[in-house]
Amino acid sequence: MNNNILICSTVFLGGVCMTCCFIGHRKIKHKKELASRLRDSICYLLEQGVAIFLFGDHSEFNTLCYKVVSELREVYPQIRRIHYRTDYPDADAYTMQFLLDGYEDSICPDGVAAAGKAAYVERNQAMIRASDFCVFYYNNEYLPASRKESKKAITSYQPKSGTGLAFDYAKAHGKTIINLYEEDEHCN
Repeated sequence: MNNNILICSTVFLGGVCMTCCFIGHRKIKHKKELASRLRDSICYLLEQGVAIFLFGDHSEFNTLCYKVVSELREVYPQIRRIHYRTDYPDADAYTMQFLLDGYEDSICPDGVAAAGKAAYVERNQAMIRASDFCVFYYNNEYLPASRKESKKAITSYQPKSGTGLAFDYAKAHGKTIINLYEEDEHCN
């Protein structure tokens, strides 16, 4: 067992079961320091009564969050890890056995699989709606690469960051937000 896990309070406040989601940029910096702060944040959330953790996919931040929560699950077996996915909305039992690998549940929210390019935005919004707390790794100065509007178009446009859209959505819905990127800036 990882000795860092023992830093967490050994008392889990039962009763209310709250939920937290993780959303962040695909790439992260200062992974070791971020992992330590993330562990502290998750321990705080456990003390607040959070036992359900929602994960998307396709980012270094998500992978790090999953790793830390899974380590803490050794000490807090009541933790439930739920994968929010963008595909296989009608997965059969055979497919679910693969989707559940490493998770206690796997969900494709209604309408997400049919959302096309907006599937990740829709999935993130579903995760936020289902959560009491949102842990982000969000740099408000980050801009994705510019894109052409179409293969034939000469003009290009600046797409918005999916993490930025999710962050604004969480703020607009009054969610309690922990942004670990802001703390990361002080580690330079």
